[in-house]
Amino acid sequence: MAFSKVDRRNKLRKRIRKTIVGTAERPRLCVFRSNKDIYAQVVNDVDGKTIAAASSRDKDIASKGNKVDAAAAVGKAIAEKASKAGVDTVSFDRGGYLYHGRVKSLAEGAREGGLKF
Repeated sequence: MAFSKVDRRNKLRKRIRKTIVGTAERPRLCVFRSNKDIYAQVVNDVDGKTIAAASSRDKDIASKGNKVDAAAAVGKAIAEKASKAGVDTVSFDRGGYLYHGRVKSLAEGAREGGLKF
């Protein structure tokens, strides 16, 4: 029997998380994409702390055109918040989603904002 979309994504997500771990020096930038919105967090997995978070539901980002443009704005916002917290290098965790469309736009926005990965 074939995997459903959710089961396939969770299988990929577990495989990715075996190798990507956020530390204090290089936290993990994780992405969650719903049908309507996109969310990003910078996480230190060793301490179990969220350093910065941004989403397309934030008031200043919510009015940014289509979903791909909103994802780029979320990337820039997370880069700005992370740099205020003293983070400039992260490990990118795409969360089992393909590096395409909104996920790619968020990553490029974060790179434009100054994050290195």
